[in-house]
Amino acid sequence: MMKKIVVPAFVAMALAASAGPGRCAAAPAKGTGRVYEIKTVLAAPFSGVITPAAAEFLNNAIDRANSEKFDLLVIQLDTPGGLDGSMREIIKKILASKVPVAVYVSPQGARAASAGVFIAMASNIVAMAPGTNIGAAHPVMIGNMPSVLEKKDDKKKDPMEDKVLNDASAYIKSITEKTKRNVDWAMKAVTKSESISAEEALKAGVTDVIALNMADLFVKINGRELAGFGKIKVGDPKVATVAQTRRQKLLAAITDPNVAMILMSLGAAGLFIELYNPGLVLPGVVGTVALVLGFYAFQTLSANFAGVLLILLGFVFFIAEIKVLSYGLLTVAGAASVILGALMLFNRPSLGGLSVSMHILGSTLIVLVAVVAILAWIVIRAQLRAVVTGIESLAGKNGLAKGALKPKGTVLVEGELWEAESVSGDIPDGAEVKVESVNGFKMKVRAV
Repeated sequence: MMKKIVVPAFVAMALAASAGPGRCAAAPAKGTGRVYEIKTVLAAPFSGVITPAAAEFLNNAIDRANSEKFDLLVIQLDTPGGLDGSMREIIKKILASKVPVAVYVSPQGARAASAGVFIAMASNIVAMAPGTNIGAAHPVMIGNMPSVLEKKDDKKKDPMEDKVLNDASAYIKSITEKTKRNVDWAMKAVTKSESISAEEALKAGVTDVIALNMADLFVKINGRELAGFGKIKVGDPKVATVAQTRRQKLLAAITDPNVAMILMSLGAAGLFIELYNPGLVLPGVVGTVALVLGFYAFQTLSANFAGVLLILLGFVFFIAEIKVLSYGLLTVAGAASVILGALMLFNRPSLGGLSVSMHILGSTLIVLVAVVAILAWIVIRAQLRAVVTGIESLAGKNGLAKGALKPKGTVLVEGELWEAESVSGDIPDGAEVKVESVNGFKMKVRAV
């Protein structure tokens, strides 16, 4: 009987010793009495679309929380969604973190939509401020701009959309099963775009607490059991805040499809003006910089190469309109190329928050066409303007016959003597003549 008791006890002690000290030990059962004290907190506020710049910022915050041994990282999140790839990078960092990560949907009126749902479900603690919401995680394609005349047909589905949806569903299920959250609701958020308020999320077990602010958050999580760490004990922790760098803010602003389209259009307009009037410098410099930034944004968003080529072809047509009189045909071809290029520009799956607005596309096209039309009008007007300098400007001027023209002779025009030939018969000496044309240094004149 004694052996039966000693052997299991010995095995249990060996397993406990093999876990080792520290935060990475196996998760203790609830009520074991282990206490996890939070003395230092790193706060990482983020508001915007989940892009590579956002992933860089949040991943750096997670790395700092681990390297500087903070007791808790709080991501204050407000996002409409973003790129699938960037979201997965953040989630991998969260799941690998040795420091617990809390996602706090704040301030009031904020949301954690689409990619924000996945990030929240992967965290150790989910908190929401009053008046916030979470959900609507159905994946879409960035370049998807359906026509208002399209009718929804549930029987016809795009195989690519099905693949993306199934992948997102499996991913959210895997995450929520690992973090012990509401799997059924998470699946509905992906498949049916379900979205719920903070109060509903608390009842459904989607969020852990509803907190007015960070101080209230610390009060609400105090005493809660945190899987893998133990019972949370929060006194008056020191809170450090990490903010986005200027570079990250700039990249976040640039990596938006609408901003990229505006930059491309601005760059094209600048180059049009510089090509029309070389030497202005400023339009050329601004246009070149804008184009480079636009190409960077397209590369970051995994733009379709064919779409970029079509947009560039459209710009070439616009430039040709300035140089060649096509009566607007090249402008129409350029506008069509830009529209087609924009429609097929992006091929990367997105979890909301990223799209090419038809209003932005339309307005940028109108501006480009207006610039091209103005420059073309200036060129045509210059070509039709009468010549006012040089030999060609003498046509139409009056002069005097210096000697009789029978039919050839000499005439005085603009204070100079010219060899002339009459096209209206003989002209007597001293008679007034009018220049018909100039060919080299010889004129054809007629009597006035």
